[in-house]
Amino acid sequence: MTARRGRMTVDGEHATIVFERRLEHEIEHVWEAITTPEGMRDWLLCTHAAIEPRVGGHVETVSGPGQYRARGTVLRWEPPRVFEYEWKVDPLPEMPVGQHALLCYELEPRDGATLLTVTYRRITRQTAVGFLPGLHAFLDRLEAQLDRRALPDWHALFATLRTEYREWTG
Repeated sequence: MTARRGRMTVDGEHATIVFERRLEHEIEHVWEAITTPEGMRDWLLCTHAAIEPRVGGHVETVSGPGQYRARGTVLRWEPPRVFEYEWKVDPLPEMPVGQHALLCYELEPRDGATLLTVTYRRITRQTAVGFLPGLHAFLDRLEAQLDRRALPDWHALFATLRTEYREWTG
């Protein structure tokens, strides 16, 4: 599972998380799964998504097991290659200072498949530690959705994956 692991680099109180996944699907299918409400619904546990597909457009999602409400502005919209936006979450008990991070999906075609690189930048260090196994679990669910397999339970995946990330302290 090491090749599928995410990497975290720390810079003071903030961190950057990067995951790379080779998905055996055409780039357009992966793009649709990460940029449309219908595509995001299942793998991201997304109960609400609104995306204005343009630079400067508004993004709002309610997703994940915690049903976090995130909002922001589209910073890069280059179909079907790059989708980057602000990921702002108001303070919550598990995120006491909230978040003002940047989330970027980069897609590169590779012999009928797609190399997906997911990068969270400027996420607080405290949150990043939990997001390593959490995002790993979401990407496993994305891959299952694209493969048209049953989606694994996020909570069970997270419980297993957090033992594989030595950064995890919770």
